[in-house]
Amino acid sequence: MQAARAIARQTLRDARTRTAAYAYLFAAVSFVQPFAYRHSYSTVAERMAFARSFADNEAVRLLYGQPFDLLSAGGYAAWRVGGSLAIFAAIFGVLAATRALRGEEESGRLELVLSGVVGRRGAYLATVAGVAATAAVLWLASFAGLVLARLNAGDAAYLALAILSVGAAFVGVGALSSQVAATRRQATGLATAVLAVWFVLRVVADTSSGAAWLRWSTPFGWAEEMRAFTGARPAVVLLPIAATGLLLAAAGLIAVRRDVGAGLLPAHDEAPPRLRLLSSPLAQAFRNERWALLAWALGTGALSLILGVVSDSVDSAGISDSLRERFQKVGTTITTPSGYLGFAFLFVILVVSLYGCSQIAAARAEESEQRVETLLALPVSRRRWLVGRLVLAAAGAAGVAMTAGLLAWVGAASQDAGISLSRMLEAGANCLPAALLFLGLDALAFAVLPRAAAGIAYGLVGATFVWETIGALLDVPAWLLDLSPFHHVGLVPAESFRAVSAVVMVALGALAAAVAAWGFDRRDLAGA
Repeated sequence: MQAARAIARQTLRDARTRTAAYAYLFAAVSFVQPFAYRHSYSTVAERMAFARSFADNEAVRLLYGQPFDLLSAGGYAAWRVGGSLAIFAAIFGVLAATRALRGEEESGRLELVLSGVVGRRGAYLATVAGVAATAAVLWLASFAGLVLARLNAGDAAYLALAILSVGAAFVGVGALSSQVAATRRQATGLATAVLAVWFVLRVVADTSSGAAWLRWSTPFGWAEEMRAFTGARPAVVLLPIAATGLLLAAAGLIAVRRDVGAGLLPAHDEAPPRLRLLSSPLAQAFRNERWALLAWALGTGALSLILGVVSDSVDSAGISDSLRERFQKVGTTITTPSGYLGFAFLFVILVVSLYGCSQIAAARAEESEQRVETLLALPVSRRRWLVGRLVLAAAGAAGVAMTAGLLAWVGAASQDAGISLSRMLEAGANCLPAALLFLGLDALAFAVLPRAAAGIAYGLVGATFVWETIGALLDVPAWLLDLSPFHHVGLVPAESFRAVSAVVMVALGALAAAVAAWGFDRRDLAGA
């Protein structure tokens, strides 16, 4: 029992940076959204106009799901907070489970643990308990944010439960994929594919006539059907509980029966040598990351294609003057296809920036697993290696961004939205200045605080994005809004490209990268 508690505590400790970053996000979104709703729509007339505008708008339901009550702060929170945080809870569940289960096994640490007094079943249950504790932290963060926003405590607890029920289901998915796959990367890929399929089912259910029944086939739909603040259905929570239990039980049965280090999918111990892309550190890094780059490009492109398709469905009828002013604060109007895409591409900028974070995390993984130490034993300098990784990350970000712009144009052109290809490619290029700034800052964190670099990278992007999306709604001073790089991005294609801001952001990113290369050249390599 003592050994099991130690494993659970270590699982919680290993995830502390990621958990803290997600907890901040959950608390901030849960507090600010209902607070901003009361601030922006203080009268019944304004709320009714808002409800008429968005209740049947496919473009908005695509992002946040089906709204059931937009006339109260609680109903709005259930839609906006629940719809957005359910996605982040799912991502958290996948990453937490695969890191704690397959990641520990792949590194060889699980084998050392099992050589002691704890058995396979006990180690598995203790690890799952540690992951559950991190999920409980997120529930508490979301609950606290909703209560601070002056929402009913009971309903707030229920909405936080609905959000985390999605995360729990994906902990189960991640646990099962960790038993099926032979590597952490494979496990994460399998679980992410399931996430994508279930999310698409939710999108179809919420945007297609006659397809509402599909909500019952996905955890995202179950969270909506729990109806927090809008006529609660507590019985629906039995669905994610049952699904999570079955997935975890299946994963546990496999975990105690298979060989340590193996998965149900065959692992190839022998293969013909493939020497392509091994001519330099940069080529070798591309070889390692090419499939991840393809996945990011396809996922972001698919999202952008859908955004383009629904961009022509934005209806200006019933939009109040206060709502028009709200979108004017971010430099556009959402009532036209170009305005909607300009606003929606803020999310694409977020995704491209997160791609840069993933590359810093990959570089850190190479260092912690001592692959960099082996490479640097060759005639390769530290500075050359890090600069090569940053060049690769920048090129990958450009590929993801331009793919998004191209496919958004394809979607808009299919609906005769009247947006040119050149403007959408410009919108894609518009994602790069902020992404390159974050990449440079992330590299600096890697050079100075390597063990915390991934958490700092994701936290910095997430915090500034949340601030950009909520700051304009709270009438904060302009200098506070200026702290977010997202605030300096022109909302192309509705706005013109802001060349001066772009040059400044790229220059700052390059300066940070140069300092990072200098610092990395002088610090000790850090293990796990």
